[in-house]
Amino acid sequence: MSEKELLDNIRIYQFAAIDLNLFLDNFPDDKDAKKDYETLSYKLICLINEYEKNYGPLTNFGTSFKEDSKAWVEQPWPWENYD
Repeated sequence: MSEKELLDNIRIYQFAAIDLNLFLDNFPDDKDAKKDYETLSYKLICLINEYEKNYGPLTNFGTSFKEDSKAWVEQPWPWENYD
């Protein structure tokens, strides 16, 4: 998956997770929504980990920062990598 595709998928999954989180605030006993939220959250974590492994950190407090603290300031910002 390209860098742009990964970022787009991360945005999609973040939006869906936030939306489900808001839904669960109003309907906390909805078991299907809870399961969907857990599935989305896991997929989001996987996408973020894949992005950070291949392209560098997305945030200054991500897991990549711990592994390579200079990567945050030495690499282009994620939004600067587009053609």
